[in-house]
Amino acid sequence: MRTATLGPAERTAALAAMAERELDVLVVGAGVVGAGTVLDAATRGLSTGLVEARDWASGTSSRSSKLIHGGLRYLEMLDFALVREALKERGLLLERLAPHLVKPVPFLYPLQHKGWERLYAGSGVALYDAMSVSSGHGRGLPVHRHLSRRRALRVAPALKKDALVGALQYYDAQMDDARFVATLVRTAAGYGSHVANRARVIGFLREGERVVGARVQDVEGGGEYEVRAKQVVNATGVWTDDTQALIGERGQFHVRASKGIHLVVPKDRIHSSTGLILRTEKSVLFVIPWGRHWIIGTTDTDWDLDKAHPAASSADIDYLLEHVNSVLNTPLTRDDVQGVYAGLRPLLAGESDATSKLSREHTVAHPVPGLVVVAGGKYTTYRVMAKDAVDEAVHGLDQRVAECVTEDIPLLGAEGYRALWNARARIAARTGLHVARVEHLLNRYGSMAEELLDLVADDASLGEPLAGAEDYLRAEVVYAASHEGARHLDDVLTRRTRISIETFDRGTRCARECADLMAPVLGWDTDQVEREVEHYRKRVEAERESQRQPDDLTADAARLGAPDIVPI
Repeated sequence: MRTATLGPAERTAALAAMAERELDVLVVGAGVVGAGTVLDAATRGLSTGLVEARDWASGTSSRSSKLIHGGLRYLEMLDFALVREALKERGLLLERLAPHLVKPVPFLYPLQHKGWERLYAGSGVALYDAMSVSSGHGRGLPVHRHLSRRRALRVAPALKKDALVGALQYYDAQMDDARFVATLVRTAAGYGSHVANRARVIGFLREGERVVGARVQDVEGGGEYEVRAKQVVNATGVWTDDTQALIGERGQFHVRASKGIHLVVPKDRIHSSTGLILRTEKSVLFVIPWGRHWIIGTTDTDWDLDKAHPAASSADIDYLLEHVNSVLNTPLTRDDVQGVYAGLRPLLAGESDATSKLSREHTVAHPVPGLVVVAGGKYTTYRVMAKDAVDEAVHGLDQRVAECVTEDIPLLGAEGYRALWNARARIAARTGLHVARVEHLLNRYGSMAEELLDLVADDASLGEPLAGAEDYLRAEVVYAASHEGARHLDDVLTRRTRISIETFDRGTRCARECADLMAPVLGWDTDQVEREVEHYRKRVEAERESQRQPDDLTADAARLGAPDIVPI
């Protein structure tokens, strides 16, 4: 497999190639499911294309809890099949597919009742571990352990003494969701897929009842392309119904959006060596280790406003602070919150009014000839969803097609990662970077970190940290534009890095430096640099304003005060 570079020239070439020759499969939507689907199809030997209206993972797939997990709470719902499936996928990702991106993370579950709760919760966690091991891919994680109150407070001193009588500690896994999707896309491109972001489907091509492709608008260049394909896969998540409407079909199911918000606070605000999982009246609340930060979330409320920019209201923020403060010795305040982000879960519409009770399982349908729809599901099981979508598409292809092989296809950067990790001290000595910087690069890019180190070797200034966002090197901004398909400043600050939620200024301090680094790669002049920086500042202002509003309606109106895209 060749290393895929997704720069401006490659994007232009991909759009031209898709319009030039009929594809076997065209995938619409580059969230985790769409990216997984195009990789699945490409590794079966099919000619494939992927188009995304905005940026890789710009919707739900960059705004999750960043967890790869079996879904411990689904055991309580007796959804054993979903948990078993997710635990197998968790193990595959940790051990084989993406060990550079997916890492173990510990969680402490405080017990509040003596006797029966330890037996009840302990049985559930023991079953969770047993199902993980029985999947054949769960031996890499430590098993759960029972803790007394004293031992639990030693592990998590931030907890109030009266908030627990004891605890259970177990392990799941986490990743940077947007980085994971970008790596999936690049892996698919490495296997021959044509991929283009900022390329919006504005209509479907029809021959009678059959869908035979899509009309694609180049959002950046303004041109239109007719992309013909034997099968089109609609993997647009919360936009599924909108995409279906382009062919005038109601579809066989509906997708309902559920809003989840998360807060990001500095690591020193919560004194703990482990993550936390807490029960709420509706669901569960996670406090998740995230580098030098904690992620606190999430909520689960119905949302029927703007899908592109779901807004967190003041009420949402207060809800999370109130629930996490109920167990903390030192309460968190609004001043402790570095970042806030909101995402929408694509839930299959059902009979339940409560979004927390709607199915996390997925559905695949073939509503009209030539068009496959995949919807629902959860991030962890993206590979299974992709397999099912391609299996369905294959039924419409007049040819023999190989079975799914993605269980054995490591993502770009996985091969050689462990060897480089073992050599990290030597790499640090060779490059002059601190070993912590080398570890940072290896855990974000795997063996592709060598490509960033080459940039630094050619220009030593790229080995310097960004001013105001010192966790990231200047080389990462250049690489995002030259190799990872970043087209705008927002793409880099929000998804290629997490500067927008990891700094109190939300990235405004380093915005100009980043834009200046991107400019030579993307051909920006001084005016475009100014537009990019101003657009980003307005976005941050609109988000801050939305988070001061009392409810969804006013928060949504405030967030829409910033324009969506920067014209070129």
